[in-house]
Amino acid sequence: MVLSQFMQLLTGIFEGLLGIPLFGGMYIMGSGYTPLFVMLVLHIITLIIAKRDGRWIAGSVLGIITSILGFIPIVGMILHWITCIVLIISVFQPRKY
Repeated sequence: MVLSQFMQLLTGIFEGLLGIPLFGGMYIMGSGYTPLFVMLVLHIITLIIAKRDGRWIAGSVLGIITSILGFIPIVGMILHWITCIVLIISVFQPRKY
């Protein structure tokens, strides 16, 4: 497993945890929305590494969008779910070249 796959898996798991109904929202709001900023940074790092390794970047791009819009209660939860699924799927995709 290359670093980009590990980062995609890690950010996918974190997105899944943040998308848990009630728990994720309470954790994000209780932490002053800091987890969204941390995830934004992680998604940017993952995007750069995945681009370098020639891996799929759709999950990281979607993660950046989710980190920006994640403060909206129901929309954020659904975006976290979608991002989690896309990132986990991208771990198992072959390299683009």
